[in-house]
Amino acid sequence: MMRELKVELGERSYPIYIGEGLLNDASSYFAKHGISAKSPLLIITDEHVAPHYLDALVQNLSAGGFQAASAVVPAGESSKSLQMLEGLVTKALEAGLDRKSAIVALGGGVVGDLAGYVAASYMRGVKFVQIPTTILAHDSSVGGKVAVNHPLAKNIIGAFHQPEFVLYDLKTLQSLPPRDVAGGLSEVVKHGLIWDAEFVAWCDANAAKLLSLDPEALGYALYKGCGVKANVVSQDEKENSLRAILNLGHTIGHALEAVAGYNELQHGEAISIGMIGSAKLGVRYGAPQEVYTVTKRVLERCGLPVVLPRHFDADAVMSAMMHDKKFAEGTMVFIVPTAIGKVEIKSDVPVDWVREIVEELKLEVQR
Repeated sequence: MMRELKVELGERSYPIYIGEGLLNDASSYFAKHGISAKSPLLIITDEHVAPHYLDALVQNLSAGGFQAASAVVPAGESSKSLQMLEGLVTKALEAGLDRKSAIVALGGGVVGDLAGYVAASYMRGVKFVQIPTTILAHDSSVGGKVAVNHPLAKNIIGAFHQPEFVLYDLKTLQSLPPRDVAGGLSEVVKHGLIWDAEFVAWCDANAAKLLSLDPEALGYALYKGCGVKANVVSQDEKENSLRAILNLGHTIGHALEAVAGYNELQHGEAISIGMIGSAKLGVRYGAPQEVYTVTKRVLERCGLPVVLPRHFDADAVMSAMMHDKKFAEGTMVFIVPTAIGKVEIKSDVPVDWVREIVEELKLEVQR
């Protein structure tokens, strides 16, 4: 079955389509959403995704009357660079892209961020289509945040550039390695933890189905996860207030990614550990103990880490957090759960508390 959601943003509203085999009908979605067949398209993908899905997409679009050029970038965070951006703009110019052209992101979060920023900056902004191929991208492909990295900071060069539509073909998820499946479920669970206690209970009960990529369970989970993201983004497109709740687990998580050199821990794994830290913080602020126990149980059932590897240095983790844009003198900004399915933004969390929690996350591994 095909599920459809809408991100309500006035003139910039757009749908998210979720279902099996949608890539086989890609050209009809492009036509339906007014993508011009007279102007060339540029599909940006990576070396992991290209062998599986690029040829089929190009052929489908070609059969529908579209001219599609493609660019394949190395997989991984290192592709989100200004150097890569310049190379892709060169590719777009060589392919003859004009103001009525569209950039298509075929891949996970890195490809979506990079292709989205190409679309936002090429000729001061051209149309953009998201075709996510990972579970993690159900989060990053919705909401219009696009960016590349600077050597000193992640996602620091970016924009808000909403897609025309998101086409989520569940069949593309069948080629994901198990670790990527679990990592993607981290953000699925996060959407429940910030918004929907019933959905958290559903994830708890259906974790095994999700890990085995059961199509019906996966379709439902992504529909619910995207629904939370769409709801939040519709109320706060440019992160002036409410949208910050989507950062649950990310303050500690981003620091762990940085300390690990963006290779030892995947994004979803780092966010999972970060959410355990946030749950501990919530309990310190008076939330019921189940905020911690349920969060830990669901993440463990989804195959995610819930403790900090012993060799991580607490000083290095704290230092990485101090560089995070969410830090202010003597206190830190955290998204703190008050109950399962409810969070609040706290801007005065004592640094000492955070340090103690980082130490606790390390100690737990030794029990």
